[in-house]
Amino acid sequence: MSQRQPAMAVPNSPTIPIFLALLLLLASMAASAPIPSSQILLECLTNHSSSSAYPISKVTFFPDNPSFIPTLKSYIRNLRFTSPTTPKPVFIIAPTHTSHIQASVTCCKIHGLEIRTRSGGHDYDGLSYVSDSPFVLLDMFNLRAVTVDLKDESAWVESGATLGEVYFKIGEKSKLHGFPAGVCPTVGVGGHVSGAGYGSLMRKFGVSVDYILDATMVGANGTLLDRKSMGEDLFWAIRGGGGASFGVIVSWKFKLVPLPEKVTVFRIERTMEEGAVDILYKWQEVAPKTDENLFIRVVFHTTTRKTGSTILAKFISLFVGDAQKLFALMSASFPELGVKAEDCKEMSWIETVLFWSNYPIGTPLTVLQDRQPKSEAKFLKKKSDYVQTPIPRADLEAVMKKMIEMGTVALTFNPYGGKMDALPETATPFPFRVGNLYKIQYSAQWKEEGDAAAQQNLKLIRDLYELMTPYVSKSPRCAYLNYRDVDLGVNGKNGSATYEQASAWGIKYFKGNFEKLVKVKTAADPENFFRCEQCIPPVATT
Repeated sequence: MSQRQPAMAVPNSPTIPIFLALLLLLASMAASAPIPSSQILLECLTNHSSSSAYPISKVTFFPDNPSFIPTLKSYIRNLRFTSPTTPKPVFIIAPTHTSHIQASVTCCKIHGLEIRTRSGGHDYDGLSYVSDSPFVLLDMFNLRAVTVDLKDESAWVESGATLGEVYFKIGEKSKLHGFPAGVCPTVGVGGHVSGAGYGSLMRKFGVSVDYILDATMVGANGTLLDRKSMGEDLFWAIRGGGGASFGVIVSWKFKLVPLPEKVTVFRIERTMEEGAVDILYKWQEVAPKTDENLFIRVVFHTTTRKTGSTILAKFISLFVGDAQKLFALMSASFPELGVKAEDCKEMSWIETVLFWSNYPIGTPLTVLQDRQPKSEAKFLKKKSDYVQTPIPRADLEAVMKKMIEMGTVALTFNPYGGKMDALPETATPFPFRVGNLYKIQYSAQWKEEGDAAAQQNLKLIRDLYELMTPYVSKSPRCAYLNYRDVDLGVNGKNGSATYEQASAWGIKYFKGNFEKLVKVKTAADPENFFRCEQCIPPVATT
């Protein structure tokens, strides 16, 4: 991109090429055209699928197919998007070959349909599988091969694989390697990594996108790209900027990280009556600044005891080292938590994946291959924040008391520091590096059906989010892309947006990197084919 381009041209600016505006007009006209019949669409897909060995008709499901609804619902993790009124795709493709993705892109462009790509279904606000415009769902669950190369200390991973499948394959080959990604084994790799990806190894190694060596992706013109052919700008953008804005991620090449044969974990619970407020206040000082080998997450929520409702705080830790060193470190730097020697459990890294997922010690590792969560799906809403200065003790106590009143909202604090301080904000689109003490996840979950229950719980989580305003990042109030939150703002109809409109949410996710993401989008997808409510727009989208 030319250095002379302004920090995003407004619609009808002379800097916008006339041909680009014409392309956008044609795309808009196509989007408003009638939806073709299933026969016409299937003919298009067949004609544009180059592999006769993998018939696309066998993995294409229209609404009259008995497999359509089961396939649609199989990876919906949020029951808010299972109602009869939730928009459904025109058809679903569960590709088994790259040519199926390429044909989908080509035919959706021809017939004015949007594409939504789902790898694991954990998009909290459903943007990977719901749209108000006519759309096609690319469901990636068939593309989940994991190929580990210990000689190269790397792994090629297809985007439909779950984190559990990836960890299992790594664990099969080596007890001395791992990968820094999430603690929920049923999360899909495609979306998790393209949104940055983090987990219990974050302070030791950083985030997932810091360990991406290569990628394959189908771009807006239907071409299969790798790192070399897509170029470094686009490769930069998909590593934390959200792959759905730029194409369909087919696979990632991971750089594995070295780990000792044994690491150590602990889980300690404390109520308010047992000093949870004081312990959490001290945690803010210790957790982001301690040894980079130590990660201590805190999850706290309302619970009921004999004396009434209180807050239960769970301190969950991974230490890349042995139990003796962890116990000594905790005794010296965080005695308030009261960790005992017997609380520190040594195990292999792959076994810690089960520990973090609340499986009993000794559970067979094969459960990591189960693609469905062990708990039932719920109605849910998530939000996020970043904390850069410690919250005063009195205010932490006030927050906990407010949570007791609310009853259903939980908070999770994830410490930063360590390796997270090592890279600049511009290294990847994910900008949250040095200067952040910890990240907050807000979580509301409920089982009751109906709009009244939904509105009540949405109000609770938004009220708690508002209560936290004085204590979190400002100008902008930042958020984590993988904790998708449409409350931050959305694009206009059919995913169109000016730079100013999209920056309402984009700067909160990406800070100063948002501008570069828009420039990359303009070069890679000027027609805005890959669009959604929170997808990066090209310069000329109106």
